[in-house]
Amino acid sequence: MSDNYKKLVPCIYLYKGNAVKNLSDITILDTNPVKLAGFYGNNNADELLVLDMSKGDTEHEEALNIIKEICRETEVPVIGAGNIYRMEDVKKLLYAGCKKAALNYSKPENIELTKEVSLKFGKEKVAACYTDTDSILQSKELIEEYVDELILLKETSLRESVQKWDGAAKILVSLPEVSLDKLIEILSEPKICGITGYAMNENAKELPAIKSLCEGNGIKVKTLEAAFQWSDFKLNSDGHVTVVVQDYRTDQVLMVAYMNEEAYNTTVRTGKMTYYSRSRDELWVKGEMSGHFQYVKSLTADCDMDTILAKVSQVGAACHTGSHSCFFNEIIKKDYEETNPLKVFESVMNVIMDRKAHPKEGSYTNYLFDKGIDKILKKLGEEATEIVIASKNPNPNEIKYEISDFLYHMMVLMAEKGVTWEEITDELSKR
Repeated sequence: MSDNYKKLVPCIYLYKGNAVKNLSDITILDTNPVKLAGFYGNNNADELLVLDMSKGDTEHEEALNIIKEICRETEVPVIGAGNIYRMEDVKKLLYAGCKKAALNYSKPENIELTKEVSLKFGKEKVAACYTDTDSILQSKELIEEYVDELILLKETSLRESVQKWDGAAKILVSLPEVSLDKLIEILSEPKICGITGYAMNENAKELPAIKSLCEGNGIKVKTLEAAFQWSDFKLNSDGHVTVVVQDYRTDQVLMVAYMNEEAYNTTVRTGKMTYYSRSRDELWVKGEMSGHFQYVKSLTADCDMDTILAKVSQVGAACHTGSHSCFFNEIIKKDYEETNPLKVFESVMNVIMDRKAHPKEGSYTNYLFDKGIDKILKKLGEEATEIVIASKNPNPNEIKYEISDFLYHMMVLMAEKGVTWEEITDELSKR
């Protein structure tokens, strides 16, 4: 995100597998922090701050697994903080999928880590959390060279920080409950890059409205901006545009609906798919009654400008029957081989996972699972060697077969270690 934009950043205080109120109040707000992260991301949060409050190695490893799931669930960048003692801890957060790791500047050992971490992973991967303004003033030279962003966790130090800090790094400030007037005042301060904490968590549903308020006060925020106005569309005889809706992850067609001008503008403004109900003659926010919201990932018009293709994050079922998609009444179907690479991988992976859950006598896959990780790794190594040997052969067909054998054994390893294709493709897309 450009430095010209101010950020609205909800925060998950992660304690014993739950999202709690804040660092000093462990009242449980949500027992499913992964789902909560998805909710924040879908409601136009710009980033997400996750503070690991776990105690001990076992809790910490469990927290890292949850952070990994959070990074996979939400498409917004995640800043990971808490339980950093050495370089390896930063590495684990970044490998879990975090955009940045935040060092705790109330701990001298974290300050000492700054240069090493920044040189290894890049300045853009390093933030610094603090509560006492003196801690950043005393480390100004270090921060200027090796830290991308500051995170103020104690709102009582805000005024002092704004008055005394004159470095290039901007401040993301954590706030408790705050009035809209105060929020606008804080975001108007050039040294502040955004707001996080309970103030954002409590107003997560209202983030689009808060961003509209910011824009009205001359504060630049990240919003959905439509390339086309309603007047650019060719309307049907009823004054509507047809909308075809797809699941953004799988491209499965979910439903077909209609928009009028108000529905189109509301969808762009809120990021929630909003339609015009012809039967009820009223605006219809998908999921308003059922909770099965559709969050916009992209809107694309066709060549004639009379149909919109919407790719969405679907919560629950799109169809009123409870089906994920409205299209399930098969009329005719010819036999054909699936050629979409990801769908083929997923299909094979599903068979492997089924063998793991429901062993079948005589199954080679179950033979590998029974023999354990050492046997799986041995076979994987053998197949990798076969690829190298086949690559020296001028006939390209041989390498095709060897790569297929390797990918199969790799998927057995993935199943054994609990790694999904979605995780792999998510990781590749970030590179």
